[in-house]
Amino acid sequence: MGPLGRAFSDLAAQLAALAGTRLELFGLEARDAGDRLLGRLAALLAAAVFLLLALLVATLALALYFWPTEYRFLALGLLALLYAALGAGLACWLVRRLRHDPDPFAVTAEVLREDARALAGTAEPVVRGDDPAAQPAASSAPQDDPIPEDVP
Repeated sequence: MGPLGRAFSDLAAQLAALAGTRLELFGLEARDAGDRLLGRLAALLAAAVFLLLALLVATLALALYFWPTEYRFLALGLLALLYAALGAGLACWLVRRLRHDPDPFAVTAEVLREDARALAGTAEPVVRGDDPAAQPAASSAPQDDPIPEDVP
């Protein structure tokens, strides 16, 4: 195999390694997005249960209000208030999380954009993190980009 064949072979190996790294990153982000979705669905279900319990206890409190007994109304009213607060708190937390979480696969998209800029020859090395010692060392051996540690 001549030098041109070796160059193509090296290029194919580098592209395969690059694609494998990107697919691994995509898989990690997909798993993370699935975990977040399951957590949100559980919080939504808990919020719905607590709000339904608040409605049920409030209805019972109203019914017992007309059936006078000592402290029943106060106890049921406090339970209804507790359930309503828990349900509303979970619902607010869920809405806040939905508004502030990053887009799914944002890291993969950014890495692919960096790859496209590098292949077009317009990219400068991008260093993730604030550590200046983390600058990539200049070497003649090709290196695969590591999976970023800041993946959510």
